[in-house]
Amino acid sequence: MTKIDRSLTDAPQSIATVDLSTLRQQLLDLFCQVAYQEGDFLLTSGQRATYYINGKQITLHPQGGLAVGRLLLPLLPEGTQAVAGLTLGADPIVTAVSVVAAYEGRSLPALIIRKEAKGHGTRAYIEGPGLPEDSAITVLEDVVTTGQSALKAVERLQQAGYQVNGVISLVDRQQGGAELYQKVGLPFQAIFAIAEIQQRSAELREQATAS
Repeated sequence: MTKIDRSLTDAPQSIATVDLSTLRQQLLDLFCQVAYQEGDFLLTSGQRATYYINGKQITLHPQGGLAVGRLLLPLLPEGTQAVAGLTLGADPIVTAVSVVAAYEGRSLPALIIRKEAKGHGTRAYIEGPGLPEDSAITVLEDVVTTGQSALKAVERLQQAGYQVNGVISLVDRQQGGAELYQKVGLPFQAIFAIAEIQQRSAELREQATAS
């Protein structure tokens, strides 16, 4: 485990109080250490890639999840009344943001969008607190490639009568997702572009080799 990874693990209280610029750098390093891999991979989109990012290694990491919640919360558009995302990748993300908001005295429900309707009970696509029609909801995602996954969540929310005010991702692979959201009129933000993760990953490898 590297020095930076230890700083996240051994001092979790700092994750809750460190300034957001420092926290972003720590999260970037954690992405490079535990979530980014190079090789030959088949993506959910059906495309093949020479690298893979397992966002769950970050969002299910105790300090990584807290860092994600803190960094995403201030990016939400003004007036956002809830956060939502397509299961399974977005589940820990919307939860983290909702919990961080609660610690800041803000009520921000989290909604989880099923890929298929529940096969029993209410047969609902959307899990979470019921909200008034036209509520403003931000869709969250771990990694955006073509953008289709988050767009499914957007469509389900719109069908339920909600207003989607944007999509925010932890990582943009820069393979068409941003252009898709622009085409359908959805504001899009990402904490990291893939180029930044790749550059930082190379720097950390060089540092490890030099030491």
